[in-house]
Amino acid sequence: MNRKLYTLIGIAITSLGIGFSSCSDYLNVEKNFNDMQSEQKIFTDRNYTMQWLSYCYSRLLGDNVEVGHSKFCPQNFADDQVFTETYDRYKAYKLGEIGYGYDNGYDGYYQNSWKWSYAAIYQATVLINKVDQNTAFTEEEVLDIKGQARFLRAYFYWLLLKRYGPIPLMPASGVDYTKSYDELSIPRNTYEECVDFIAEEMKQAAKELPERRDNLNIARPTRGAALAVRAKAYLYGASPLANGNTEMADFVDKTGRKLIPQKYSEEKWAKAAAAARDVIEGNWYKLYTAKFREEQVEGDYANPKTIVPPYHPVYSKANFPDGWKDIDPLESYRSVFNGEVNFFNNPEMIFSRVINNGAELHPDLGDFSDVLDMVRHQMPASLGGWNIHSMTMKQCDAYDMADGTAFDRKKCLKGFAGPENKKDRPYDNLEDGVWMGYANREPRFYASVGYNGARWNCTSATGDGSEVVKNQQVWYYRGSKDGRSNNSERWLATGIGIKKYIHPSDCYVNNGTALPKVEPALRYADILISYAEALNNIEEGNNYQIESWDGSTTYTVRRDINEMRRGMKPVRMRAGVPDFPDGIYNNRKLFFTRVVHERQVEFFNESQRYYDVRRWKIAPEHEGAQIYGCNVMMDEANREMFYTPVRVSGVQTAFSRKQYFWPVNYDELQRNKNMTQAPGWQDYD
Repeated sequence: MNRKLYTLIGIAITSLGIGFSSCSDYLNVEKNFNDMQSEQKIFTDRNYTMQWLSYCYSRLLGDNVEVGHSKFCPQNFADDQVFTETYDRYKAYKLGEIGYGYDNGYDGYYQNSWKWSYAAIYQATVLINKVDQNTAFTEEEVLDIKGQARFLRAYFYWLLLKRYGPIPLMPASGVDYTKSYDELSIPRNTYEECVDFIAEEMKQAAKELPERRDNLNIARPTRGAALAVRAKAYLYGASPLANGNTEMADFVDKTGRKLIPQKYSEEKWAKAAAAARDVIEGNWYKLYTAKFREEQVEGDYANPKTIVPPYHPVYSKANFPDGWKDIDPLESYRSVFNGEVNFFNNPEMIFSRVINNGAELHPDLGDFSDVLDMVRHQMPASLGGWNIHSMTMKQCDAYDMADGTAFDRKKCLKGFAGPENKKDRPYDNLEDGVWMGYANREPRFYASVGYNGARWNCTSATGDGSEVVKNQQVWYYRGSKDGRSNNSERWLATGIGIKKYIHPSDCYVNNGTALPKVEPALRYADILISYAEALNNIEEGNNYQIESWDGSTTYTVRRDINEMRRGMKPVRMRAGVPDFPDGIYNNRKLFFTRVVHERQVEFFNESQRYYDVRRWKIAPEHEGAQIYGCNVMMDEANREMFYTPVRVSGVQTAFSRKQYFWPVNYDELQRNKNMTQAPGWQDYD
């Protein structure tokens, strides 16, 4: 009998339903399980087996969180956000420097990501190969446990691939699968091999996982989640960074094998499109929409008034998804993020960690970031926030006008909002004194931008002085409570705040609380736009026969503008902006620019932009450009000058080739003799 010992460092689970726990049970740690147990005991005992699985889930936290504040999620900051929690750290990150000291530079982030991911991969692999021997589970339960473990293993590879590029793939079975990563010293696999492994594993997981979860198990993956990650992996594998990229010819292993495919393959785009279509055809998801209510046109600050899009002869008369007649675009978008709708009731969410207050609930993981932590970093200091995350002027200007035309700073309305110009700005709810450049913008602007003079509702504040806090108009002029001040980090470097994820009730003073948020690790809008993008990259006249994930049908994949619209149009309709004309859909280059723009706006503050500009190989022109914001040195007496674009003081930017991938740290290179460094980073040999 094999008496090999394993260390269990997991989270205790209380059996519910068919023996699985709620998402809060396995992610909200109250009891640590840390014991040396024999293989026989682990995989014959129901609780120990579930705790083994729980360990894998726990490694999704900490340095593996995907949406959070700057310490844990630097990939949430590309050319769209700036943080002022020590400029040295921000500069080292933006310049691609190896830092010196705590949290500086690329070696100051994700110190645990690599080792935690491989520890979880190892645990998941052992579980997949051993769980069958546990007779305490039914066949249905065993299949689900295998599916969860397989999903998690592939998902950790997916996280590593995005950050580090080609990474080592551990043995999935056979004599060596029980050996740890440290024992095996495996070289990097090629990018293509990594994508194919993730895709095949997710396809198998989809066969093992259920289509739906109940409210007690919402954070566990489903069939659709597995297929959605598969679609994303194929999309990245088809993108220019990893598809015929001769500029990465020197990314090799110790034998000289090239790790980035040097020959372009259009068929990879067809596979990505077919994989996205698998998710679409499953009919498991749809974009979240809030119904239009007449009373919301006026509204109040406890239930903020909405903005009706400009009249359109087609879309204003048609119900969603053909138009926006029956929905509230502003509320539809912001409710996805601000906690108004929980995971179970949000048909758009595909996968999420679904956790809040992580630092308190996970003392075993040390310091920790989640969406609520990020929200506090965004909230104004006068409302109890950290006031250190700000939006770049580039991102602010990316939001279109209400009619869908591009914002033009040179042509925008002049002056400041007041009763005298209300007729000129029917598509906003600006307060008096707000700059008119923020007038008549698309609904996603008002759901995302905490512009100077925006209203922060703070309706949860109670007790003495709460009325002063509630419904506060927040200003970032120098000398204002939330404006720039000397000897303090708590001011916005660009003078433009962030309201995405902020609920009207959120507040951190006067007994206020913030509504729990759902981390949008993967949502349906991403799959829809990815589908359109993949189809756009197929040459006219070419077509591919791609089998569906389960072999039940075969798709004919070609550049079909009706199918491209099937992906892009619903996202635009939900946002309350017109669909693109045929001339855009029929032009590959023009449509690509619209995809770039749409993803920049739709997925702001979701850790997508950082990876998008890299996979498209447009990072040098975007991330390498200087960062501009408002002139935060100006006080209210010089408010016109506050809106003059200025380069953000103390922040330099650059982009070099090495910044496409994260470096492997020194300890890892010493531990794995077959590991090679990503191009441009120090190899230490």
